Amino acid sequence: MLYWAAVFFVIALIAAFLGFGGLAAGAASIAQILFVLFLILFVVSLIVGLLRGGKPQLP
Repeated sequence: MLYWAAVFFVIALIAAFLGFGGLAAGAASIAQILFVLFLILFVVSLIVGLLRGGKPQLP
């Protein structure tokens, strides 16, 4: 998910550089939503991992 947020951010930068303001704004908002969703899921998985037992098991 973080990968897709970075992809949309790069698309927004390229679109803004080329003068496509609407497309840049849309891609930037999608990137922002994906990044916030990534952060929320990361924090939830971190808390669940700490509550379940602490140390992760290595394969």
